[in-house]
Amino acid sequence: MTCCLRQEQSERSKMFTGIITDKGNVRSVEKRGDTRFVINTAFDPDDFDIGASIACSGVCLTVVDKGTDNDGGWFAVDASGETLSLTNLGGWDVGTKINLERSLRVGDELGGHIVSGHVDGMADIVSITPEGDSQRYTFKAPDRLAKFIAAKGSVTLNGVSLTVNEVEGNQFGVNLIPHTQTVTTFGDAAAGDVINLEIDVLARYVARLAEE
Repeated sequence: MTCCLRQEQSERSKMFTGIITDKGNVRSVEKRGDTRFVINTAFDPDDFDIGASIACSGVCLTVVDKGTDNDGGWFAVDASGETLSLTNLGGWDVGTKINLERSLRVGDELGGHIVSGHVDGMADIVSITPEGDSQRYTFKAPDRLAKFIAAKGSVTLNGVSLTVNEVEGNQFGVNLIPHTQTVTTFGDAAAGDVINLEIDVLARYVARLAEE
């Protein structure tokens, strides 16, 4: 089941790479029919339009407002109750740090892997263990998604394209170098955190072919 609702995206299909280009934070949360998040960003709001798609910690959301003030650039997105319940957006509050990536444009470098911004489920951080200057993160995936995760394959975690080191049952490990920890929210992560998980689209199709 995907969690980025179609009405929360522009009419055109949007793709991402899983390479984070800004680390924003939640400026305000307004709960009404849907929930509106206003997010601080280093992106120049003049460089994207109302209706643009931005992956927010892996969830493709549509810009509904934007601007610049004394606190810098910002944009607003709306999330439905279903999106809040099926992703970790339901736990966002003022000050929550968010991985941000604008949608892929023709001619852009595909530095990670093809990411849709449609979250498949949530994974838990089981442990974080130092390995030299890097950190080894162990995640627990939902049983229904574990079959799509393979060693040396790709996954998207909170919008970050990562390579799987090993898989054991429904748990898998990834190694994060210092740079990745610095430019993403994983530098502030802790065991027990809930992470948005999108499986590799190729793994999904391979599994479907195997069923046939």
